[in-house]
Amino acid sequence: MPPRKKREPQAQPERPEPAFLWERLDRPAPAPRSTLTPRRIAQAAVAIADTEGLDAVTMRRLATDLGVAPMAAYRYVSGKGELLELMVDHVYGEMSPPEGAKDWRQAMRTLSQRTRSVLLQHPWVARAAVFTLTPNQVAVVESALASLDELELDVDTMMAVCRAVDSYVKGAVDREIGLAELMQEQGWASADETRIALAPRMNWLMNTGRFPTYQRYINEATRKDDAQWQFETGLDAVLDGIAARLGI
Repeated sequence: MPPRKKREPQAQPERPEPAFLWERLDRPAPAPRSTLTPRRIAQAAVAIADTEGLDAVTMRRLATDLGVAPMAAYRYVSGKGELLELMVDHVYGEMSPPEGAKDWRQAMRTLSQRTRSVLLQHPWVARAAVFTLTPNQVAVVESALASLDELELDVDTMMAVCRAVDSYVKGAVDREIGLAELMQEQGWASADETRIALAPRMNWLMNTGRFPTYQRYINEATRKDDAQWQFETGLDAVLDGIAARLGI
């Protein structure tokens, strides 16, 4: 008998990769089986994070607060990673693009102030938004880029300007949030209580004589507790520098 021919292995059809969150949500919505929606999920999760911190947000806790079965939210999100995306997008949706700005500087200033306000209301966002890319996040960047679009700058410079301003805003807000968290952890109820608690180490540092300009700040500053003024003054310095550097 002739030897049997070996069967050639049949090629397996490639399985399409599962669509990511925003692609799925952009498709026509299926017939509703409950009142649960991505918006409700995001609102409930944001409320938990605002009051108890990001670590308190779990799928089980979310289901409890929504009054649904533990698996109900999985109809929309695959797990906590996608839930964080929904939350970040929901918060960034509060940063409505500035309308009626007379020029790029006013638009950037307004957007920066709104960003600061929103991030202070939701302190966990700075940690959660580092590795997310959502429609409302991109809309904020689009708004900033659009404010520069008529200045005859190349797109690389436009993005560098946007990132420079964004870096200042997030750095300034990060310091405010860090101080607030420290005060809460230590039980310091005011800026004066904080200064009193830190006075021993600050006095030691100043008594070394190595920081005369810092000593002058301590003795003469009148806006130590005016975070709004500090933020806006620093922001104007950044915007002034951009305008001078690029001649715009």
